[in-house]
Amino acid sequence: MAIKMKHLSILGSTGSIGTQTLEIVRQFPNEFKIVGLTANKNSELLLKQIKEFRPKAAAIMDKSKVDDLLNFSPCQVYSGIEGLNRIATLSESGTIVNALVGSIGIEPTYNAIKSKKNIALANKETLVAAGSVIMEEAKKNNIALMPIDSEHSAIFQCLNGENLKDVNKITITCSGGPFRNYAKEQLENVRAQDALKHPTWSMGSKITIDSSTLMNKGFEVIEAHWFYGIDYEKIKVVIHPQSIVHSLVEFADKSVIAQLGIPDMKIPIQYALSYPKRFQSNNLQLDLAKIKSLDFKEPDFEMFPCLKYAYEAGNAGGTLPAVMNAANETAVYAFLENKIRFLDIPRLIRKMMDEHKMIKNPNLNEILETDRKIKEETNNLIEEEMAVEN
Repeated sequence: MAIKMKHLSILGSTGSIGTQTLEIVRQFPNEFKIVGLTANKNSELLLKQIKEFRPKAAAIMDKSKVDDLLNFSPCQVYSGIEGLNRIATLSESGTIVNALVGSIGIEPTYNAIKSKKNIALANKETLVAAGSVIMEEAKKNNIALMPIDSEHSAIFQCLNGENLKDVNKITITCSGGPFRNYAKEQLENVRAQDALKHPTWSMGSKITIDSSTLMNKGFEVIEAHWFYGIDYEKIKVVIHPQSIVHSLVEFADKSVIAQLGIPDMKIPIQYALSYPKRFQSNNLQLDLAKIKSLDFKEPDFEMFPCLKYAYEAGNAGGTLPAVMNAANETAVYAFLENKIRFLDIPRLIRKMMDEHKMIKNPNLNEILETDRKIKEETNNLIEEEMAVEN
């Protein structure tokens, strides 16, 4: 009897999650077939991936790079957001791995769901900015929405077979980032190269900065609300520097179930792709006897206000999470380009949230327009402040 392979399209195949996903596909060639790939601007790596995996089609976001592929690619090539949407809705694909970074991932996810594709989701912004719309569409089309985040994979596994009504509390763990032991005045002089030195995980630059501000953990709080339908007051965050316990769930009888593992993203990626099966893998094993300690403490909401803003935006709902996300995305890239300081990131987010006139029940177009508008306003404010300083 022939094994039924899962046909995958990977949005963001040249990034950290995308390349690790392809490592898993290489490890299990009889389980997965690649039918679509996309990249932002890394045409050289995308072309190598196309030649290795022979997808039906590929797309590159940067339209100026499309000729690099058209001249050498053996498959159909598209570009821009239209290209992303084409790959997200390929008829040959059953599962879309969304490894995109930023709000650019929202529209292709929505269109993939409408095309009844299952989603393996690493793009946090999809649920952060558009959770209500995405989850409504997922329910309507009866598709599987699997988390790739280590924390949400952990929660998913802890809840497997359990009744959500019995959940007392979900605790999402957090390494605390590279500045967890800093004083407030030390944060004033933090540089991008300092923030990019994550103590336990190897990730892309944007998510690494988000981890240093704890905004990444704020995103995960909002994601947990949408993934599992849990009220915000039942979702907690705890600092756990070793990144061994990925999340915990407490039930009505006060029993607590946790999922543990070494900090390796290939583990939750593989589980998202293989579920409900578990494949034997060559990932490193966790040896608890070699772990010197497992430490936990409360996060400091005053030192790292982005986490507090995420709870506020999530509870308010409407377009406020999209505002928070758009301001953060713009500020993070400005910080990476040395245009602003580290503490300007939460300051800019706060300003945009305070000035926004919220739409309570937005549709997808209103969310995307809010995202565009806030990014433009945040960028303009950054440019104005730079001009004054200079």
